[in-house]
Amino acid sequence: MVRKFFRNVASLAAVTVTSMVLSSSLALAAGDVAAGEKIFKKCKACHVADSDKNRVGPTLKGVFNRSPGALEGYKFSKALKTFGDGGALWDDATMDSWLTKPKALVKGTKMGFSGLKKEEDRANVIAYLRQFSE
Repeated sequence: MVRKFFRNVASLAAVTVTSMVLSSSLALAAGDVAAGEKIFKKCKACHVADSDKNRVGPTLKGVFNRSPGALEGYKFSKALKTFGDGGALWDDATMDSWLTKPKALVKGTKMGFSGLKKEEDRANVIAYLRQFSE
């Protein structure tokens, strides 16, 4: 009886986690490029997305499926290089975590941006950036 209870709890936890991941993935997939472009204006002081030019921050053109800290010609923090060397890639989930709060994802990053609180804003920025990575 106790064993069955714990199996049911484990199954429920797995379904809950799966639903959370799917709902987050669907929200990211539904991002609005035009809205993302407006939100990206906050990022333009340091980044560009539509050219290979680095600014204070690295270009974000082609960022998806790239290893964090691995863009030729830009000096990244040791923390971000270590994060990338650990096998991370810029994908929707990693970018969403980064845009939520960069210093929480990579302690020691030199990026000073505090993050975007709204999931919809992050999804929109990701949709905007994705168009420059295809």
